[in-house]
Amino acid sequence: MTAAAPLSPPAATGWIPRRVLVTRSARDWAHGRAIAARAAMLGSEVIELPGDRLSLALPDDPKRAYAAAKATLAVTVAPPSKRRLQPIAPSADWRVDLAEGCPAHCSYCYLAGSLKGPPITRAYANLDEILAVLPDYLGDGTITSRSRDRAHEGTTYEASCYTDPLALEHLTGSLSAAIRWFGAWQAPAQLRFTSKFADVEPLLALDHQRRTRMRASLNPPRFARFEGGTARVAARIAALRRMADHGYPIGLTIAPIIAANGWEAAYRTLVADVATALAGAPDLDLTVELITHRFTPGSKAVLEGWYPGSSLDMSAANRATKRSKFGSEKQVYDAATMRTLRGFFEREIADALPAARILYWT
Repeated sequence: MTAAAPLSPPAATGWIPRRVLVTRSARDWAHGRAIAARAAMLGSEVIELPGDRLSLALPDDPKRAYAAAKATLAVTVAPPSKRRLQPIAPSADWRVDLAEGCPAHCSYCYLAGSLKGPPITRAYANLDEILAVLPDYLGDGTITSRSRDRAHEGTTYEASCYTDPLALEHLTGSLSAAIRWFGAWQAPAQLRFTSKFADVEPLLALDHQRRTRMRASLNPPRFARFEGGTARVAARIAALRRMADHGYPIGLTIAPIIAANGWEAAYRTLVADVATALAGAPDLDLTVELITHRFTPGSKAVLEGWYPGSSLDMSAANRATKRSKFGSEKQVYDAATMRTLRGFFEREIADALPAARILYWT
């Protein structure tokens, strides 16, 4: 089965990269050539590189270098290491990367400090190879495959670990191709993705067979100032309803939960707005994932360089240090704040969205 989506004029409402770098190997793939062609239709400067090394001369000034990188899309080939899937607890059994990087400007960005080099977004041309390895991992995960509470989801594959695939869909078509692939795969498996964008129209008519769960990544509008370049919160919620109306299982990724002044009223209104939007949705299958704000020393340094004027609180107040088994550190809310937050969300969701299943709290 070929993964390359039909070439059609892309929607002009999404992100339009200023330049698109296409590596030599990416041009060997029909999917890579289609991505470049769509970008050219939107007016991006398409640069065919002589080899596979990404070469982009960035300004010396850090702010200008960041802006130039964020305005760039690279079409590359996912190496074998990217096609050896890794667990992605607590979300899913396995992480599957359709792309890497994101065009949004979130001042709490989870990718900061995780991805190396300038924040160029990379889309993978060899989608057929990426999808072809997925059956090798069927039934072998530990997050849902062997979970008493989530085993009915089957083996789960998360497509939003290092990217927001919906943000790139008008350029890549990769998410649509993956949804069709899972719809045709007669196996107990599920594709998952979460997004801060709302352009779901290309996905609505796909034959998904309820094997893809779309989650909207949400924060109250008062905290949306930390989410530059994303869709309005109301638009994301409306997109979630449209997906439900077209038979998709859906979910909320409330993240990152920010314990700033007025958080209770802001999140209470958010949950109520979701409940209103989803009222009467047919055959509703709704999950909730709750992720509190956290950062590492490395990500804090990167983010403060990218967004020096941000008012997002990354001080030591109400924070505790959490260490991984590998010795890395991250700053999370302290135990008292975590208890307060968790109790609040569990009560609000039970009251306003009684059909929802909370998958995890972290």
